[in-house]
Parts: sequence; C-alpha cells; structure tokens
Amino acid sequence: MQPRDLSDHVAYEAGRGIEEVARELGRDPSEFVKLASNENPHGPSPAAADAVREAAGSVSSYPKSAHTDLTDAVADRWAVDPSQVWLANGGDGAIDYLSRATLEPGDDVLVPSPGFAYYGMSARFHHGGVREYDLERDADFAQTPETVLSAYDGERIVYLTSPHNPSGSTIELADVERIAAETDAETLVVVDEAYGEFADVDSAVSLLEGRDGFEARDDIAVLRTFSKAYGLAGVRLGYAIVPGEWADAYARVNTPFAASEIACRAGLAAIDDDEHVERTVGTARDSREYMREHLDARVWPSEGNFVLAAVGDATAVAEALRERGVIVRDCSSFGLPGCIRITCGTDAETERAVEAVNAVLAERSTEPEEVTDA
Repeated sequence: MQPRDLSDHVAYEAGRGIEEVARELGRDPSEFVKLASNENPHGPSPAAADAVREAAGSVSSYPKSAHTDLTDAVADRWAVDPSQVWLANGGDGAIDYLSRATLEPGDDVLVPSPGFAYYGMSARFHHGGVREYDLERDADFAQTPETVLSAYDGERIVYLTSPHNPSGSTIELADVERIAAETDAETLVVVDEAYGEFADVDSAVSLLEGRDGFEARDDIAVLRTFSKAYGLAGVRLGYAIVPGEWADAYARVNTPFAASEIACRAGLAAIDDDEHVERTVGTARDSREYMREHLDARVWPSEGNFVLAAVGDATAVAEALRERGVIVRDCSSFGLPGCIRITCGTDAETERAVEAVNAVLAERSTEPEEVTDA
C-alpha cells in the first residue's frame, strides 16, 4: 500500500528556527537573531497573550462561540457580512478552502513566479494543475495587468500577492479590477494580503463591496492573516473574505471548527489592539528604510515587513550569516539563488543584520548588482 503519486508535489521549505540552527552549530540559542520568517519582532499583541492564558482552561470545549464572535469581529472590521468571512487554520487553510470551493479535477491555477509555494501546492492537493506568470527582477517584480493577462489561459484561479512575497511589491486596485474584468466569468481572482497592514495601498475588499468608486464584483476574494502584524504566527489563524454569493460554500468545504479555541480567543483580543499593530508597522517601515540605505547590496523597494537583497550566492551568504548569529531566508527555494530575504526586526536586530551582511559581502568581494541569475 502506497500513497498516491506525489512526484509533482513540491515540499514547502519553511524558514529554520533559532533552536534548530543553534543545535546544528553547537551554540547557545541566545547568540542568534532570526530574521527569516517575517515574524513580528515585538511578539504577539499583549492582549492576545493574556487571552491565550485565560483560554487555556477552556480548551476542552469546541470553539463554537469564539469562532462566531471572531467571525463577527472580522466582518465588522471590514464592513462585510459575517457569512463572507471564512476563518481558517492560517492563511494556508483559507487557500485550501478556496481550492475546495473552486477547483474541479484538472482545473488550473495561475500563480506568480517567484511566489508563495502554497498556492500551487494547494491546487495540486485538490487535483488541479499549476501555471505561472513571471515577475521580472529587472522590473522590480512589478505586478502589472499585462504581465498576468499575457500568461492567462482560462485558469480557474488567478493569484495576486500584495505585498508580494519575497519582493514586497504591490498591485493597485485598478489593476486588480482590470485583471478580474479581462479574465473569464468563472475565474476567481484571489488577492493575498497577508502583509497588507504594512503597505500603503488599499485592500481589495473595496472591490468586493463596490467602494471607493469601484463596482462590486463577485469574482474576487481576499486573503488575510493574524500571523504578521498581529504577531500570532504560532496559533495559526487566517481568513478569506469572499463574495456574498459564496457564503453557503463555507459550511461545505471547511474542516470542523476551522480555527481553534485558543486561536479564536487570541484573534478576538488582537484585532482590537491597534496600538500593537501601529508599533509593529512603524518598526517595519523604519527597518526596511534602514536596510535600503545601509546594506551594501541591491535592495528592492518593499511594502512588506521584509526586504529582498541581491547577494550573489544566497546559500553561501546565508550560511556565513548563520555563523555570525543572523538567520535570514535563502531565496533559492523561490527560484532566486542570488537573493536573501531579511525580515524587518527591531532597531538593534536590523543594525546587527546589516553589519553582518555587509561584513560577509566584503569578505566574499561580491558585487550583487552584477548578478544576473534568477
């Protein structure tokens, strides 16, 4: 007995943790700073941490009321009907729900390259196929309607990412609307806004609801997460906002109790902690500006809580940085073997990372601007 043929499936490569790297190198974890997974340098919302502690004694119960309460709170935040909010186990879970609700066996999805691997993974899990549109490094990974539409061939789902991971580029709402208008009526345009709080662009929720001068559309969905700006990556909590016509599908595609009691309680507390989010966003803006000004490497403009930097040999540089106690993301897994992604940290963490990267580049006598791979 064997599992089905999974040879076309690519394993997701997560950023490595401090404890893992410290054990491998035989060093104390306190020597390291991790800037590889776009986590919140300030930790979770203090209100959410309190809520998790208070909820610990009630985890013997299924999260019916908490799930409903959080759904209502998210709906209120975005001024949509609660039936349009699909809570999930992280943004990944929301992607799976959209795949289940949309894809028939053999349907294709169109995804950005480079981009988040799970878009394609989820499609394949649900017996779909994957096609790509290329975001050009020399064009600062610009996401334009022409780039997407020139690759489009009737796919059932088209994924856009704003801000884009790993570059940090964004896409304007008028461009999202054009893509939705010029794709087939049965194509769903999914806008992944996992890093949306950090960006100076409006949410595509406006396109669903017909706000800000746009007409309401029934072919766009938006992904959001509590992992980044809210600092709740460890509890796994995300959601999709879908057109009103899709409301009934949620009960048919979600897993029972789609988000845990602890996750829902944490989300309920975090969603009202605007002070924590504002502090986090401010830190990210300061950090990415500092890295753009002080890194001795090409750094792409970013509206996420990270920057992408050209360093020549990403694997070698990332390994050398680990020796210096700084963990970054080698972007070879994104198809960018010449680049690393550095999460925005605190002032001290950012300065340490910049100093370490510049020292490694100086040692390697690398000229990142001249690298043409990926």
